[in-house]
Parts: sequence; structure tokens; C-alpha cells
Amino acid sequence: MAFVGAPASLEEKLAGEAGVRFLAVRARGWDRARPWTLVAAAATAVASLFRCRAILASERADAVVGFGGYVSVPLGLAAIVSGVPLVLHEQNSVPGVANRLLSRWAKAVCLTYENSRGHLGHAERAVVSGNPVRDAVIDADRDAGRAAYGVSPNETLLLVFGGSRGARHLNTAIINLYNTLSVVEDLRVVHVAGPTEASAVREALRTQAGGDPAWWSVLEYVDAMGDLLAAADLVVCRSGATTLAEVAALGKATILVPYPYATDDHQTRNADPFVEAGASEVIADGDLDSPAFGELLAGLLADPARRARMAEAALSLGRPQAACAVVEVVRRVARGASVSSMGKGTR
Repeated sequence: MAFVGAPASLEEKLAGEAGVRFLAVRARGWDRARPWTLVAAAATAVASLFRCRAILASERADAVVGFGGYVSVPLGLAAIVSGVPLVLHEQNSVPGVANRLLSRWAKAVCLTYENSRGHLGHAERAVVSGNPVRDAVIDADRDAGRAAYGVSPNETLLLVFGGSRGARHLNTAIINLYNTLSVVEDLRVVHVAGPTEASAVREALRTQAGGDPAWWSVLEYVDAMGDLLAAADLVVCRSGATTLAEVAALGKATILVPYPYATDDHQTRNADPFVEAGASEVIADGDLDSPAFGELLAGLLADPARRARMAEAALSLGRPQAACAVVEVVRRVARGASVSSMGKGTR
């Protein structure tokens, strides 16, 4: 097995840490607001297509799996012209350009959301597998997470994060609710603000609180995010596909704040099934500064029974076996078998 990705990228670092061989292929994106950038992106993709064909030949690949990044285009096209079965995985509700293009020739497409089928070239080749979740999340320990942050059993833990790099508006809005949160009995807040924002967030919190409140922790980043998620009683976060897969696997009540600049507003669409199931409440990024956000947050913190119902609903959406389901699709495709009998995937 080998992982094909852009040189000097995050995936190169992660592949190395996981002990997976990494093969570098140049790729570049384009800006929809500047159509001329597509020319350079296309030229790079064509050059990389030849590199990918050589990789497939030397590796004697039985199948290629694409996850929708820029590198997926030359790699997927190389698989198609080389006769190597292609499987795609789409984590978001609205497939990206790469997966929409390649789905016309892919042998199978693994989906996170059933309503993504309509965006594909061949909906009948889609399998709702779910979005794979790391073992460190599936096997997370609530007690270990609470012990790590000194949270006692009788305290309510509010976890706030905006993704690996944080979210400035969400960070600011939460800090502005200091007075609202400070009167909530037995509340602990763990606020993962992101490495570029944490310092400013700590300073803003000191200004609001007149010091460093012992019950509110501001962190740059968390390695053991699984344990921290498991420890939380309520989570405020963006609605990226990976985040939603993790909170569903662990069964967490959430307030979702979709990233407003996501392509095709896919984070709002990602959140829809969670809202429909009663697992989440959604507030638009533009409404974070309104009284509605504070009222919603305070109401949920004061209502453990409602949070429990939301958590149960979230757990019903979880697919902890998603990675196994994707692997099974790849195995079937590599053997030349049909995936139509797999239906909606494995929970």
C-alpha cells in the first residue's frame, strides 16, 4: 500500500507517522473567482497524470482510492486510462469538483450522506459507508479525558473548538458570553482556540474575567482529542465532516456553527441530518453575536435531560465501522465484484 499526495503536505507528515509509504505528486488548486488559475492547475494535472500512470504500473495497483483532493484528479484519471478500478470516498454532503468529475468512471463511491447520491455521475454505484473515524476516537475514555483536565463527575464540561486552526469569530463570541457562562453552576469550559488564536483569546478572557478563571481553560491544540470529546457534556463546533463523524461515534450533544465560506455551503448541508435527528442545534456564524446564541447555550447547559436525548440521537447517526465498510468496498471492486448489494453500509 502507498499513499499518493502533494509534496511537503500535511498528509506526507501523517503518512510518515503512520508508517505508510508516501509518493509525492505535484498538484495545485484553482480559485473559482479567478478562472484563469484553472489553466495552471490543468497543466499541472496533465503533467502529474503521467507521473501517476508510472506509479500505478510500478506498484501493480489492484485498486485506487481517491478522497477528493487535488491529487485525486490526476491519480483518478490515471487509474481510469490504465484500467485500474477506482473507488472514491466523499466525506461531505455536497461532493467536491474532483469527486463529481471522477464519479462518472469510478466503480464505486463511498458516501457519508445518503443525499449525496444525486450529485454523482452514477448514483447506483454509491454505498453509504459513513466517514472513517480514528481508533483513538472510537476507543476514547471519558474518565481519562475528565481526569486530564481535572473535571469532577458532578461538573458539566463544555467543549468549544473551531477545527485544527481554530475559528476567530467563534472564539470571540464564546469569550463575549463570559458573564452568561460564569453564573452556570458547576461548569467547566475547555476552549481549543487554535495555535494562532490562543494567545489573543487568553488575553480577551483575562479582560472579561479580570484574571484567569480556574474553570475556563484555553488551549492551542489537543493531541488526545478523542478523550476530550468523550469527556464533554456539550460541544460547540464547526460542522466539518470529520468532526461530525467523531461526535456521532461518541454520541455528543452539539451546537453546530457551519463555516460560512465552505464551498457550496456544504457544512450547513452536513449539519442537516443531525438537526433532523434531534442531535444538534445549529446557529449561523452571522448570528453568533446575537442574544440567540447565549440563550441557546445557557438553555442547553441548564437542561441535562435534553442533552441526553441529543446525545442518544447523535449516537444513532454514528458509523464506527465506516473504515471497515470502505475497505470492504475496495476489496470487492479489486476482485471485480458488484457493490450494489452492500446497500447503505455498515454501522
